[in-house]
Amino acid sequence: MSAVFPSPEWLNALSDKLNSDKKYAQIAKKWEGDLLFFIQPDDRLTETLYYYLDLWHGTCRKVEVQSKLSEEKPAFILKAPYGNFRKILLGELDPMQAMMTRKLQVEGSMAYMMRNVPVVLDFVRCAREATTETY
Repeated sequence: MSAVFPSPEWLNALSDKLNSDKKYAQIAKKWEGDLLFFIQPDDRLTETLYYYLDLWHGTCRKVEVQSKLSEEKPAFILKAPYGNFRKILLGELDPMQAMMTRKLQVEGSMAYMMRNVPVVLDFVRCAREATTETY
């Protein structure tokens, strides 16, 4: 199942993909950390979006579209203008390069993220496969 990014249907499609993908389950079996996509407006998107994912040991336990930045801080907040998220999902921008050049800002333990690069890259693969198109 795949859907248009960003939409609640896309978030659910991503959750379904993560929970059905055997490769992701194996690679991410030790991952512990929820995350929030903090999608900022740009010339294509007029509103700020907050997409929450609870990722735990190779599964996605919960997804939620949030209306604002929650008081409860997830382990990671990935913050960028919509266009940068879009480029990552379309394969036009490498996710690790985006982090290093701050085109994708990461709040949370960069050391943990860097120790788990294969998990990060496979998560992005799943996100790309869950995306049929973008705005």
